[in-house]
Amino acid sequence: MTSSPRPPHIGDRSNPTGGTTALGGEPAPARGYLLDNARAEAGERFVWLAELFDDVTRGHFDRLGVRAGSRCWEVGAGGRSIPEALAAAVGPTGYVLATDIDPSWLKTGDGYEVLRHDVAADPPPEPGTFDLVHARLVLVHVPDRARALATMVAALRPGGWLLVEDADTALQPLACLDDNGPAQRRANRLRDAVRELLTRRGANLRYGRTLPGALREAGLVDVAAAGSFPVGGLACDRLEAATIRHVRGELLAAGLADDAELDAHLAAIHAGELDLTLAPLISAWGRRPAE
Repeated sequence: MTSSPRPPHIGDRSNPTGGTTALGGEPAPARGYLLDNARAEAGERFVWLAELFDDVTRGHFDRLGVRAGSRCWEVGAGGRSIPEALAAAVGPTGYVLATDIDPSWLKTGDGYEVLRHDVAADPPPEPGTFDLVHARLVLVHVPDRARALATMVAALRPGGWLLVEDADTALQPLACLDDNGPAQRRANRLRDAVRELLTRRGANLRYGRTLPGALREAGLVDVAAAGSFPVGGLACDRLEAATIRHVRGELLAAGLADDAELDAHLAAIHAGELDLTLAPLISAWGRRPAE
């Protein structure tokens, strides 16, 4: 899997969408997605999230019958790895649409179409036509999750599958499972601080566990779910470092951390002193009933 650390058309601007940033100026207001696509760290996060979870996601695609000729919609795509994987699976006879509120990191012409789209506010593109609709680490951050789910369900053809994958950080809130020293305890305090920022932005940190019930309430059948829980390794380290750099300004502005604490945590990550882990990723899928 390859990815660029910065979309080439962004250059050195910190925010191509015109929003504010907490670094180098006044703190951004506590609204919108905390880990937005406007920062270079977003590209780093996409790389390491792909390393951690793309094999899991592709396994679900295979299980749900994505094949040559399938029509797929990737919701809140973020980076390129999943749209590219879907495009490879469906081939020239299929169709892949990749959407995001900020599609800066996506590239039309790599076998998929790109569209700026807000799944909680905009109508479904090409309703009733998709064999698969997929969203990963999206709905946990969307305030109107029920509306977003309804939009995705409306895009499915009868018999089509919806696959939603979201973290449940309340199930496993620790950065270091073995809380055996000051560096590990500091990592766990900072993970709590990031969770607090996410909560203030409207994220539901218990959302992953609700997915099977939410899919049934949305009218889907044959609902099932599974979980993935990465523990340790380079990808977890690099993802943690990129995340801390991404939200550093917000942590400082909120008084949830200080510079010395953040610098020490980043140094411990770089030195390989921590066995970092993530919250479980809950993958749930369901089928639109055939008419």
